[in-house]
Amino acid sequence: MLSDQTLALNTPNERDRILAWLAENVPQSRIQHILRVEQMAIALAHHHRVDVEKAAKAALMHDLAKYFKPQKLLTMAQAEGLEIDPVSKANPHLLHADVGALIARDTFSVNDQDVCSAIANHTLGQPGMNALSCIVFLADSLEPGRGETPELEELRKASYYNLEQAVWLTCDYSLRLLIETHRLIHPRTVATRNWFLQKVKNSQQATDKTA
Repeated sequence: MLSDQTLALNTPNERDRILAWLAENVPQSRIQHILRVEQMAIALAHHHRVDVEKAAKAALMHDLAKYFKPQKLLTMAQAEGLEIDPVSKANPHLLHADVGALIARDTFSVNDQDVCSAIANHTLGQPGMNALSCIVFLADSLEPGRGETPELEELRKASYYNLEQAVWLTCDYSLRLLIETHRLIHPRTVATRNWFLQKVKNSQQATDKTA
């Protein structure tokens, strides 16, 4: 059930159009995930004083290309001139975030770079990504449907306490799962983890010096 707060964020026609498109292109189970991501992104945006409408829009559109066929993802990425590294070539599904941003731009006329970047960065992250991208990245990884393990609950708490630390810790969590299941790891996830880990360490060192 969507809250009145959610419904008020975007114009009804725009929201309805996105949901109608999703209903044609994404299974119902995935739409439920998308709506949970939207709710968590809204809550995090409120908490961290980030533009709530942008967070809601990016979250609602983050999985537009989730169920595109591998060849379609590769073709669209190539046409746009996106980098297709060996890991993405071996697993084109990893391109769905970047391609989703293209769908948002071309199908729904989303020209806000912050929103498009948040969509593009929601799976692999990006070193130096801004608070909006951090919020959508975390909401996608940590929404309630992902489970209720103690580790996930701690990560959810961290996402309200410190976005940058939560990104680093969530990357660690994802990397462990990928290693345990013997899956390829995209270098962007590693780069994202390292960037945010270093940022948090630098901030802590600066705080220690002034204490």
